[in-house]
Amino acid sequence: MTLRVRPAAASAATGILVGAAMVATRFVVDQTGPVSLALLRYAIGFCCLLPVVLLSGKHMRFARRDLLPIALLGIAQFGILIALLNYGLRFIPSGRAALIFATFPLLTMVLAAALGHERLTVPKILGVLLTIAGVGLALGEKAIQGGGAHEWVGELAVFASALCGAVCSVLYLPYLRTYPALPVSAFAMLASVGFLAILAAGEGFFASAPRFTPGGWLAVVFIGVSSGVGYYLWLWALGRAPATQVTVFLALSPITAAWLGALLLAEKFSTISALGLALVAVGLWLAHRDARE
Repeated sequence: MTLRVRPAAASAATGILVGAAMVATRFVVDQTGPVSLALLRYAIGFCCLLPVVLLSGKHMRFARRDLLPIALLGIAQFGILIALLNYGLRFIPSGRAALIFATFPLLTMVLAAALGHERLTVPKILGVLLTIAGVGLALGEKAIQGGGAHEWVGELAVFASALCGAVCSVLYLPYLRTYPALPVSAFAMLASVGFLAILAAGEGFFASAPRFTPGGWLAVVFIGVSSGVGYYLWLWALGRAPATQVTVFLALSPITAAWLGALLLAEKFSTISALGLALVAVGLWLAHRDARE
Protein backbone atom coordinates (compact mmCIF):
# COMPACT_ATOMS: atom_id res chain seq x y z
CA MET A 1 0.00 0.00 0.00
CA THR A 2 1.20 3.47 -0.86
CA LEU A 3 0.61 5.77 2.09
CA ARG A 4 -0.57 9.25 1.22
CA VAL A 5 2.23 10.90 3.12
CA ARG A 6 1.34 14.58 2.91
CA PRO A 7 -2.36 14.27 3.87
CA ALA A 8 -1.34 11.86 6.65
CA ALA A 9 1.29 14.30 7.91
CA ALA A 10 -1.20 17.20 7.84
CA SER A 11 -3.78 15.08 9.69
CA ALA A 12 -1.21 14.04 12.29
CA ALA A 13 -0.18 17.67 12.85
CA THR A 14 -3.83 18.60 13.35
CA GLY A 15 -4.30 15.80 15.90
CA ILE A 16 -1.28 17.01 17.86
CA LEU A 17 -2.46 20.64 17.79
CA VAL A 18 -5.94 19.60 18.98
CA GLY A 19 -4.41 17.79 21.95
CA ALA A 20 -2.25 20.77 22.88
CA ALA A 21 -5.22 23.13 22.55
CA MET A 22 -7.32 20.86 24.77
CA VAL A 23 -4.75 21.14 27.57
CA ALA A 24 -4.63 24.92 27.15
CA THR A 25 -8.43 25.10 27.13
CA ARG A 26 -8.67 23.12 30.35
CA PHE A 27 -6.19 25.60 31.87
CA VAL A 28 -8.11 28.74 30.90
CA VAL A 29 -11.78 27.72 30.58
CA ASP A 30 -12.62 28.68 34.17
CA GLN A 31 -11.51 32.27 33.49
CA THR A 32 -14.30 32.98 30.98
CA GLY A 33 -17.45 31.49 29.47
CA PRO A 34 -17.15 28.58 27.02
CA VAL A 35 -18.67 30.56 24.13
CA SER A 36 -16.54 33.62 24.84
CA LEU A 37 -13.43 31.45 24.75
CA ALA A 38 -14.53 29.94 21.45
CA LEU A 39 -15.09 33.45 20.04
CA LEU A 40 -11.60 34.57 21.03
CA ARG A 41 -10.15 31.32 19.70
CA TYR A 42 -11.52 31.72 16.20
CA ALA A 43 -11.20 35.48 15.99
CA ILE A 44 -7.47 34.99 16.55
CA GLY A 45 -7.45 32.04 14.14
CA PHE A 46 -9.14 34.11 11.41
CA CYS A 47 -6.68 36.96 11.93
CA CYS A 48 -3.87 34.45 11.39
CA LEU A 49 -5.40 33.07 8.19
CA LEU A 50 -6.49 36.34 6.55
CA PRO A 51 -3.00 37.73 5.72
CA VAL A 52 -2.00 34.36 4.26
CA VAL A 53 -5.12 34.29 2.09
CA LEU A 54 -4.50 37.83 0.83
CA LEU A 55 -0.82 37.19 0.12
CA SER A 56 -1.46 33.86 -1.58
CA GLY A 57 -3.79 35.36 -4.16
CA LYS A 58 -6.41 32.70 -3.38
CA HIS A 59 -9.08 35.17 -2.24
CA MET A 60 -11.35 33.80 -4.93
CA ARG A 61 -15.11 34.23 -5.13
CA PHE A 62 -17.44 31.48 -4.05
CA ALA A 63 -20.53 30.61 -6.07
CA ARG A 64 -23.61 32.12 -4.41
CA ARG A 65 -25.18 28.72 -3.88
CA ASP A 66 -22.11 27.61 -1.88
CA LEU A 67 -21.87 30.58 0.48
CA LEU A 68 -24.57 29.49 2.92
CA PRO A 69 -23.52 25.79 3.13
CA ILE A 70 -19.87 26.68 3.75
CA ALA A 71 -20.89 29.28 6.34
CA LEU A 72 -23.16 26.78 8.12
CA LEU A 73 -20.39 24.16 8.13
CA GLY A 74 -18.03 26.73 9.62
CA ILE A 75 -20.56 27.69 12.29
CA ALA A 76 -21.08 24.04 13.20
CA GLN A 77 -17.38 23.04 13.05
CA PHE A 78 -15.93 26.09 14.76
CA GLY A 79 -18.79 27.47 16.79
CA ILE A 80 -21.10 24.70 17.95
CA LEU A 81 -18.42 21.98 18.21
CA ILE A 82 -16.00 24.02 20.31
CA ALA A 83 -18.73 25.56 22.45
CA LEU A 84 -20.04 22.07 23.28
CA LEU A 85 -16.52 20.80 23.99
CA ASN A 86 -15.67 23.76 26.22
CA TYR A 87 -18.99 23.35 28.03
CA GLY A 88 -18.34 19.64 28.57
CA LEU A 89 -14.89 20.32 30.01
CA ARG A 90 -16.56 22.21 32.85
CA PHE A 91 -18.15 18.99 34.13
CA ILE A 92 -15.73 16.15 33.31
CA PRO A 93 -11.94 15.71 33.40
CA SER A 94 -10.04 16.39 30.18
CA GLY A 95 -8.95 12.73 30.01
CA ARG A 96 -12.49 11.44 29.84
CA ALA A 97 -13.44 14.19 27.41
CA ALA A 98 -10.55 13.13 25.16
CA LEU A 99 -11.69 9.50 25.26
CA ILE A 100 -15.27 10.40 24.31
CA PHE A 101 -14.02 12.73 21.58
CA ALA A 102 -11.90 9.85 20.24
CA THR A 103 -15.13 8.36 18.85
CA PHE A 104 -14.94 11.12 16.20
CA PRO A 105 -13.38 8.86 13.50
CA LEU A 106 -15.80 6.02 14.27
CA LEU A 107 -18.75 8.36 13.81
CA THR A 108 -17.16 9.75 10.64
CA MET A 109 -16.65 6.27 9.21
CA VAL A 110 -20.28 5.30 9.81
CA LEU A 111 -21.61 8.54 8.32
CA ALA A 112 -19.31 8.41 5.29
CA ALA A 113 -20.35 4.82 4.59
CA ALA A 114 -24.05 5.64 5.02
CA LEU A 115 -23.77 8.47 2.47
CA GLY A 116 -21.78 6.33 0.04
CA HIS A 117 -18.61 8.43 0.29
CA GLU A 118 -16.46 5.57 1.58
CA ARG A 119 -16.46 1.80 1.60
CA LEU A 120 -16.28 -0.01 4.92
CA THR A 121 -13.40 -2.49 5.06
CA VAL A 122 -12.24 -4.80 7.82
CA PRO A 123 -8.80 -3.11 8.16
CA LYS A 124 -10.42 0.31 8.39
CA ILE A 125 -12.94 -0.79 11.03
CA LEU A 126 -10.26 -2.56 13.08
CA GLY A 127 -7.95 0.42 12.73
CA VAL A 128 -10.51 2.88 14.08
CA LEU A 129 -11.47 0.57 16.97
CA LEU A 130 -7.80 0.01 17.86
CA THR A 131 -7.14 3.74 18.02
CA ILE A 132 -10.05 4.19 20.43
CA ALA A 133 -8.77 1.29 22.57
CA GLY A 134 -5.28 2.78 22.45
CA VAL A 135 -6.58 6.14 23.62
CA GLY A 136 -8.34 4.45 26.53
CA LEU A 137 -5.14 2.62 27.56
CA ALA A 138 -2.97 5.71 27.16
CA LEU A 139 -5.26 7.78 29.38
CA GLY A 140 -5.65 5.03 31.97
CA GLU A 141 -7.42 6.12 35.12
CA LYS A 142 -7.70 9.68 33.81
CA ALA A 143 -10.44 8.47 31.48
CA ILE A 144 -12.57 7.08 34.31
CA GLN A 145 -11.79 9.33 37.27
CA GLY A 146 -14.67 11.24 38.76
CA GLY A 147 -15.70 14.73 37.77
CA GLY A 148 -18.55 16.78 39.19
CA ALA A 149 -22.13 16.19 40.18
CA HIS A 150 -23.47 16.56 36.63
CA GLU A 151 -21.00 14.37 34.77
CA TRP A 152 -23.60 13.09 32.32
CA VAL A 153 -24.15 16.65 31.07
CA GLY A 154 -20.46 16.99 30.24
CA GLU A 155 -20.31 13.54 28.64
CA LEU A 156 -23.33 14.25 26.45
CA ALA A 157 -21.92 17.64 25.42
CA VAL A 158 -18.56 16.16 24.39
CA PHE A 159 -20.22 13.32 22.45
CA ALA A 160 -22.44 15.85 20.66
CA SER A 161 -19.29 17.81 19.86
CA ALA A 162 -17.68 14.73 18.28
CA LEU A 163 -20.85 13.96 16.29
CA CYS A 164 -21.00 17.54 15.02
CA GLY A 165 -17.40 17.30 13.83
CA ALA A 166 -18.00 13.98 12.11
CA VAL A 167 -20.98 15.37 10.16
CA CYS A 168 -19.01 18.41 9.05
CA SER A 169 -15.97 16.35 8.02
CA VAL A 170 -18.13 14.32 5.64
CA LEU A 171 -20.15 17.23 4.25
CA TYR A 172 -17.12 19.45 3.52
CA LEU A 173 -15.92 17.17 0.70
CA PRO A 174 -17.73 18.66 -2.34
CA TYR A 175 -16.59 22.19 -1.45
CA LEU A 176 -12.98 21.15 -0.90
CA ARG A 177 -13.01 19.56 -4.35
CA THR A 178 -14.20 22.85 -5.85
CA TYR A 179 -12.22 25.48 -3.92
CA PRO A 180 -8.74 25.68 -2.31
CA ALA A 181 -8.66 24.81 1.39
CA LEU A 182 -7.20 28.15 2.48
CA PRO A 183 -10.08 30.47 1.48
CA VAL A 184 -12.63 27.87 2.58
CA SER A 185 -10.95 27.76 6.00
CA ALA A 186 -10.91 31.55 6.35
CA PHE A 187 -14.52 32.05 5.20
CA ALA A 188 -15.86 29.24 7.39
CA MET A 189 -13.97 30.62 10.39
CA LEU A 190 -15.27 34.15 9.74
CA ALA A 191 -18.85 32.85 9.66
CA SER A 192 -18.32 31.13 13.00
CA VAL A 193 -16.93 34.34 14.54
CA GLY A 194 -20.12 36.20 13.62
CA PHE A 195 -22.27 33.41 15.06
CA LEU A 196 -20.22 33.15 18.25
CA ALA A 197 -20.30 36.92 18.76
CA ILE A 198 -24.09 36.76 19.09
CA LEU A 199 -23.90 33.93 21.64
CA ALA A 200 -21.00 35.51 23.54
CA ALA A 201 -23.05 38.66 24.05
CA GLY A 202 -25.34 36.55 26.21
CA GLU A 203 -22.35 35.69 28.42
CA GLY A 204 -21.57 39.39 28.87
CA PHE A 205 -18.47 39.23 26.67
CA PHE A 206 -18.99 42.78 25.33
CA ALA A 207 -20.01 44.26 28.67
CA SER A 208 -16.40 44.52 29.83
CA ALA A 209 -12.91 43.68 28.67
CA PRO A 210 -11.90 40.01 29.06
CA ARG A 211 -10.07 39.34 32.30
CA PHE A 212 -7.40 36.68 32.06
CA THR A 213 -4.28 36.07 34.02
CA PRO A 214 -1.02 36.53 32.05
CA GLY A 215 -0.84 32.76 31.69
CA GLY A 216 -4.47 32.74 30.59
CA TRP A 217 -3.78 35.22 27.79
CA LEU A 218 -0.85 33.13 26.58
CA ALA A 219 -3.11 30.08 26.53
CA VAL A 220 -5.81 31.96 24.56
CA VAL A 221 -3.31 33.19 21.96
CA PHE A 222 -1.85 29.69 21.59
CA ILE A 223 -5.32 28.18 21.19
CA GLY A 224 -6.21 30.75 18.53
CA VAL A 225 -3.04 30.39 16.47
CA SER A 226 -3.09 26.59 16.65
CA SER A 227 -6.74 26.62 15.58
CA GLY A 228 -6.00 28.69 12.48
CA VAL A 229 -3.06 26.55 11.42
CA GLY A 230 -4.66 23.26 12.43
CA TYR A 231 -7.94 23.85 10.65
CA TYR A 232 -6.29 24.79 7.39
CA LEU A 233 -4.26 21.56 7.56
CA TRP A 234 -7.45 19.66 8.43
CA LEU A 235 -9.40 20.90 5.42
CA TRP A 236 -6.39 20.50 3.15
CA ALA A 237 -6.14 16.84 4.18
CA LEU A 238 -9.91 16.28 3.85
CA GLY A 239 -9.68 17.43 0.24
CA ARG A 240 -7.03 14.80 -0.54
CA ALA A 241 -7.90 11.73 1.55
CA PRO A 242 -11.04 9.92 2.79
CA ALA A 243 -12.61 11.54 5.84
CA THR A 244 -12.10 8.45 8.03
CA GLN A 245 -8.39 8.32 7.25
CA VAL A 246 -8.07 12.00 8.20
CA THR A 247 -10.18 11.98 11.37
CA VAL A 248 -8.54 8.82 12.74
CA PHE A 249 -5.45 10.92 13.46
CA LEU A 250 -7.43 12.71 16.17
CA ALA A 251 -6.39 9.74 18.30
CA LEU A 252 -3.07 11.59 18.62
CA SER A 253 -4.75 14.46 20.49
CA PRO A 254 -5.22 12.72 23.88
CA ILE A 255 -1.76 11.14 23.53
CA THR A 256 -0.36 14.63 23.05
CA ALA A 257 -2.35 15.87 26.03
CA ALA A 258 -0.94 13.06 28.18
CA TRP A 259 2.63 13.80 27.10
CA LEU A 260 2.23 17.51 27.72
CA GLY A 261 0.77 16.76 31.14
CA ALA A 262 3.83 14.66 31.95
CA LEU A 263 6.21 17.31 30.58
CA LEU A 264 4.61 20.47 31.95
CA LEU A 265 2.58 19.30 34.93
CA ALA A 266 4.76 16.43 36.20
CA GLU A 267 1.95 13.93 35.57
CA LYS A 268 2.83 10.26 35.34
CA PHE A 269 3.15 8.59 31.92
CA SER A 270 3.00 4.84 32.61
CA THR A 271 4.00 1.71 30.70
CA ILE A 272 0.30 1.11 29.98
CA SER A 273 0.20 4.54 28.37
CA ALA A 274 3.08 3.54 26.11
CA LEU A 275 1.17 0.37 25.16
CA GLY A 276 -1.83 2.56 24.33
CA LEU A 277 0.36 4.65 22.03
CA ALA A 278 1.49 1.46 20.28
CA LEU A 279 -2.14 0.44 19.72
CA VAL A 280 -2.89 3.86 18.27
CA ALA A 281 0.05 3.47 15.87
CA VAL A 282 -1.19 0.04 14.73
CA GLY A 283 -4.71 1.41 14.36
CA LEU A 284 -3.48 4.30 12.19
CA TRP A 285 -1.60 1.85 9.98
CA LEU A 286 -4.63 -0.39 9.55
CA ALA A 287 -6.92 2.54 8.79
CA HIS A 288 -4.62 3.54 5.92
CA ARG A 289 -4.05 0.02 4.64
CA ASP A 290 -6.68 0.02 1.92
CA ALA A 291 -5.12 2.12 -0.85
CA ARG A 292 -8.11 1.59 -3.11
CA GLU A 293 -10.09 4.08 -1.00
